[in-house]
Order: sequence, then C-alpha cells, then structure tokens
Amino acid sequence: VGFSPYDYKSGIVLSNINLEGTNFEVKNSLTNQTVFSGKLLTKNKSYAAFKFSFSFEFTRLRKAGKFYIEIYGTKSFQFQINENLFFPIVKNLLEFFKVQRCGYTNPELHKVCHIADVTRMIDGKKNILKKMDVTGGWHDAGDYVKFLNTIAYTTYTLMFSYEFDPAKFGFDSNNNGTPDILEEAKIGLDWLLRANYKNKKLITQVQDLRDHDRGWRLPENDDLTFDRPGFLGIGKNLIGIYSATLALGAKIWAEKFDYYKFSEKCLNTALKFYAIRNQVTNIDTSGTGMYIDKSYLGKLALAAIELYNVTKKTKFYKEALNYGNLAGSDYWWSWGDVNAFADYRIAEYSPQFANKIEENLKRFRSTSQTNLFGEGAALNWGSNNTLLGIALQNILWKKLTHKTTYDTLAVTQRDFILGRNPWGISFIYDVGTNFTKSFHHQVAYFNCGYLPGGFAAGPVNKALLDSSGIKFETSDKYLKFQTEKCYYRDDRMDYITNEPTISANATAVFVMGYFSKK
Repeated sequence: VGFSPYDYKSGIVLSNINLEGTNFEVKNSLTNQTVFSGKLLTKNKSYAAFKFSFSFEFTRLRKAGKFYIEIYGTKSFQFQINENLFFPIVKNLLEFFKVQRCGYTNPELHKVCHIADVTRMIDGKKNILKKMDVTGGWHDAGDYVKFLNTIAYTTYTLMFSYEFDPAKFGFDSNNNGTPDILEEAKIGLDWLLRANYKNKKLITQVQDLRDHDRGWRLPENDDLTFDRPGFLGIGKNLIGIYSATLALGAKIWAEKFDYYKFSEKCLNTALKFYAIRNQVTNIDTSGTGMYIDKSYLGKLALAAIELYNVTKKTKFYKEALNYGNLAGSDYWWSWGDVNAFADYRIAEYSPQFANKIEENLKRFRSTSQTNLFGEGAALNWGSNNTLLGIALQNILWKKLTHKTTYDTLAVTQRDFILGRNPWGISFIYDVGTNFTKSFHHQVAYFNCGYLPGGFAAGPVNKALLDSSGIKFETSDKYLKFQTEKCYYRDDRMDYITNEPTISANATAVFVMGYFSKK
C-alpha cells in the first residue's frame, strides 16, 4: 500500500539464495530511476520454505510518489509515499458497517432483513414465549448473529475515534450534517437501547447456532427470520462496556447535536445499569459461548470514567481509579481486552495511568523483536484486531506523553495489515495491489466477492486452524510462506483467519484514521 512521508519504512526479503551484501533499490514507477538504495541486512535465519531472510529500511526517503523496490532483478508491488494515503482506507472500512446493518437501517448489498428480532427470549434454562423489539444493529461477522459485547465495543470505538480527533473523523460524505462515523455509531446506540430488558437484564445475543447450519444465503432470504431468539443475561463485564458506550453517546449527542432527549435516555440507561453492578455476577455467560470476557474490571473502569466525564460527579472518578488500579495492564487488545481505553481516559486526570499502557507496549515491543515480520503478539483468533490494537495503544500513549518511543512498533503492526507480512497481502478488500478476495462472508459471496471495507481476521497458529476441521475450497497458493506459528488462508470456507468482524473494523477505523491527514 505505502507510507506517509515521515513514517518508518522497511521491508522483508525471503530467498533461497544468499543475498548478503546485495543492494536494494527504490525506483520511481514512472521514470524507473533509482531514488534510494542501500544494502540488505542479514537476519541469519530461514523462514517457512525459504533458506534466507533479510530486512531493509528506507525511512529517509520522504519524497511523495509511486515506487517499487528492485532486488537482484526482482521487483516488488508498486507502493506510494503520500500523506493522504490512509484517508481513503478509513472511508473504505466504514462502508463495511453498511453491509453489516440489520433490520430497517438502510443496509447496502442486501435488502432489509430480520424484521422480527426477537421472537422469543431465553433466560438461562427458561424459554420466554414473548417478543421483544431488538431489530437493527449490525450482524457480527459473515453470519447473521448479533452480540451485545461486540456491538457495544464497536459503537464505543467509533464514537471514541470521533472525540479523539474530530478533525480527522468528522468528515461528512453525504453532507447531511452528521459525520459519517457518528451516523454509523447511532445504529449501534439505537440497538443497545433496545437491548434493555426491564432495566435489569440485556439481550446479549440474537439468534443461536442454527444460523451456522442453514447454508449460504442472503439475510433477507434467511428461513429463520421468524425464529430468532434473544438470550437474556447480565454481568459486571457487560454493564461496563454497555454503560461506558451509552455514557459517551450521551455526551456526544448533547454537545454535538443538542439532542438532549436522546442524550438523557442514553445517560439514564447507563446510570441504571451501572447502579446494579454489585448485584450481578462478575462475567456473563449467557448465549452460545461466544465473546465471553475474562475480566470485568477494565470495562467497569471505563464505565466509571465515562460517567464522570458526562456528569462530573466525583464518586465516579474515585470508582474509576479503584477499578483501573485493580484491572492493571492486560497485555493484549481485543473486544474483551480494552483496559487501555480506561487507562487513557483516567490518565487525562491522573497521568500515572499512562504507565499502564506503556507496560503493554513494552511487552509488545519485546515480542515484536523476536519475530521476523515484527508482530507484537502471538497470533491467535482475531490476530489482526490485536495487532492494530498495539498501534492503537501507542496512539493513546503518545497523545498522553508526547513521546515517540514506540512509533516504529506501531507502524510495523499497521504495515503487517497492509502487506508487510509473509504472504505480501493486504487484509483489507480493495486496498493495495494484492488483497484478500475470498472472505468468509455470505453477503460478499452473493455479490461476487465484493465486500467494501472487508477486513480479514488474520493469521493464527497452524494447530488452531488444523483443529477446526475446515474443508477448504481451494488449494493453498501461499503454502511455501506458511509456518506453524503464522498461517493464513484466503479461502471462503475459512471462518478463523478470513472472516471479517465489526469489532476488528472499528479498531482499524481508529488506527487508519489516525494516520490519515484529512
């Protein structure tokens, strides 16, 4: 894809011949003239099916343009150096949410769907034969299930992005007076409010695992449309992310839109659920076993500090400090590992909380230094979200400290997503020359693979993929680049490494948006 002019710029070479001491040349794509050259650095290790590996760096090249790299007669894909390179990627990523929209929310690439959510409720072992309106929101991934945990994370991250930098995230493509990112976040807020069951429980999941057994179909053709149950549950973890999201929504909709009625509804709902946090179990386990948190402390810290931000009541700040200190650093990033969000918010008042984010970054940097391609974390399900989460945490820490200590680490994670990886592939649809094309996504399948903003889940360790028993549709064109620790398949049937999710897209929107110059 490319780089901004002042980015760290580097690459990796895999070879079966020893290229030690060989020059690499960066050439202008239009003139074929060399604009930068240097020598390959030997990494002294084999990788996958290759005997040798090398690295190179050309950070000092800052001239805008289109280029390619040539080494020993072999040319790379074309890439750009351009300060406006990342803004189109952000707009692309946001389009994905329109495809994921459910119900009467003006979806794209499919018709209005799932208009009867939910037709009954499941509360533990109790089947409640009563309907509840939980239409709308977003389908979580390539299937048609909806989850409160990920819809809340996604909604929060979109709104956080806007508040973090309104200039970069405030673009309004359709000129309707509402920034695109907040227009999408409103889809999530509306659904979260509907998920409230008597101010005591939440609809934590819409539809059960039968969704995965009906074959590939467009959502409007789902034969289970009028048989989609909603699971009821509650836990400190869900109260945390739910209340945090509604509190931030209350703040933005009052300050940005003067929409006080909606703001009050969001805030009052957040306060009601936060107030019952000590009356419920720590971790909610309702539903079919997906998106179960490991801890609740970071999410309650986030709820408390967001409630403080909107009410300015000291008790919430004190509770945020308490939960934040108990939570500590989580050394990860995912829909369930968001302590850094809370640490950042609290650090705006208590600067020492920035140290917790740095503890994460130190661990990530140490891991990155052991990997040829610089991944800052072990590769597990949802790895691309985690890698961009490393970049996200550096962005937060840098904003708090004004230090650039981990910038190289952050850019390396970003670039892994955009092609600086073993397969030379961009994991975002239609971004770059070689990009993921066969997503595990039903709507994309019925649109000839077209999936604007689709963002693959990313590589995992081979053992995890082998244990899944996936029957792949195609041969592995990347076989010689695969390793036991780093395995990826661009195959429609691969729901582990090649399925996009709303939560990963939200993380990507923030990171790519930060690097944009809009």
